Amino acid sequence: MVKIGKIFQALSDVLFPPVCVHCRGLVEDSGYRYLCARCARRLFFVREPCCPTCGHPFYGAVEGERMCPHCAGLRPAFRRGCAAVLSRGPARALVIELKYHRGLHVLADMTEIFRRSPSVLAHVRGAVLVPVPLHPRKHRERGYNQSALLARALVRAASGGACVAHLLRRVADTPTQTTFDRSARRKNLKNAFALARCRELNIRQRYILVDDVFTTGSTLNSCARTLRKAGCLNLDTITFGRG
Repeated sequence: MVKIGKIFQALSDVLFPPVCVHCRGLVEDSGYRYLCARCARRLFFVREPCCPTCGHPFYGAVEGERMCPHCAGLRPAFRRGCAAVLSRGPARALVIELKYHRGLHVLADMTEIFRRSPSVLAHVRGAVLVPVPLHPRKHRERGYNQSALLARALVRAASGGACVAHLLRRVADTPTQTTFDRSARRKNLKNAFALARCRELNIRQRYILVDDVFTTGSTLNSCARTLRKAGCLNLDTITFGRG
């Protein structure tokens, strides 16, 4: 059955060649289905050394402790943050396609990017992944939660070395964060999340909050505070992109 599916896909690609989500050129021999070879080379994978809180890479020589200007003042309620790629250019195009254009097809490439990020895979294995929830109204409009889809993509990339649990719910229908500054984002998300009904936490389990992009960290931190209050002691975060 799988072999038939691959044959059908190959024929489909010949008749309708996939188009790059970033530059709109044809995709050939790039290792991805929706990124051309030129745009694939522009993916910036996050490698060490990087900020242990937000995952943004440090540039140049690093000696001793280093303060990260990208998450200054965050006061994280989680331990460690990890990201696969910087959210720019082709990586940002993948997020936009998934989040705003119902582009579920790009999940194949996002999964492949996770597979090519050893630090992400090491971070994920053995953990319970907790997607950042959408408000029910937004979930109905979009039809899916992109964070939940990315959590499942992480499980696939890690070959089943993790699992997904929907432990949070969004109780406040807050305005979009896109146009807000750091301070406004934090205020906008105050008391926006709650523990899902009839859910219990295992204090010995490691949990990882999953979202699409880490921008200021306000959304992840609001979720982390909710889980902390519920008794979660071992909590990290992971995102596809670092904004």
